[in-house]
Amino acid sequence: MTAGLWDDQMAAGYDDTCAEMNDPAVLEPTVDFLRELAGEGRALEFAVGTGRVALPLSSRGVEVQGIELSQPMVDQMLTKPGADRVAVTIGDMASTRVEGTFRLVYLVYNTITNLLSQQEQVECFRNAAAHLEPGGYFVIEVFVPALRRLPPGETRVPFDITPDHIGIDEYDTANQRLTSHHYSISDGRAETIDSPHRYAWPAEYDLMARLASLSLSQRWSNWHREPFTSESTSHVSVWKRIG
Repeated sequence: MTAGLWDDQMAAGYDDTCAEMNDPAVLEPTVDFLRELAGEGRALEFAVGTGRVALPLSSRGVEVQGIELSQPMVDQMLTKPGADRVAVTIGDMASTRVEGTFRLVYLVYNTITNLLSQQEQVECFRNAAAHLEPGGYFVIEVFVPALRRLPPGETRVPFDITPDHIGIDEYDTANQRLTSHHYSISDGRAETIDSPHRYAWPAEYDLMARLASLSLSQRWSNWHREPFTSESTSHVSVWKRIG
């Protein structure tokens, strides 16, 4: 896990860094999708962070709880309206348990890749399944590895180039890992952040789900339910608890 990355400094600037994810055009379809799956049941967010999704989902009438590794991220969430309605347990999403069962467990914005080994990711699926009521759903949103963009002999793929930020993913295909390198300028200061990830293909996530007695129910390219194809750069996958 990458616990040390999400310290006070990172947490304080996280919402600004990910401002585009708070755009209503991005956030509202996400919350609509999850609200529909939750129905009249409860929802549990793995890696709840600063509450980007949990708070608006809670405001829609869904009882939401969260698990989060970083206390500084939760502290940021607690400054926001409605945070008192979202109970958060500090812990590892691959192993931490909370009381009761849920209609929906969800994990968004590529956070499954913060688990840096296959075993941790498998345990995350098992932990999700253990929290689900019969017929409940586990949802992840995650990128598709951009290996098709790598020319022969190259390991780096730029994903964001703006006057204030350059983002480059460096792939280690031998170990199914990548490091996201961020170079940014803020208030006249240059900053660098390296974020490690373990990537996987949709088929591997489906196998993890089967090991946890979950069955694929839906897979889309995004929260707008656009079809998932060989050209998709991300996927929103929904697995249902069997039995």
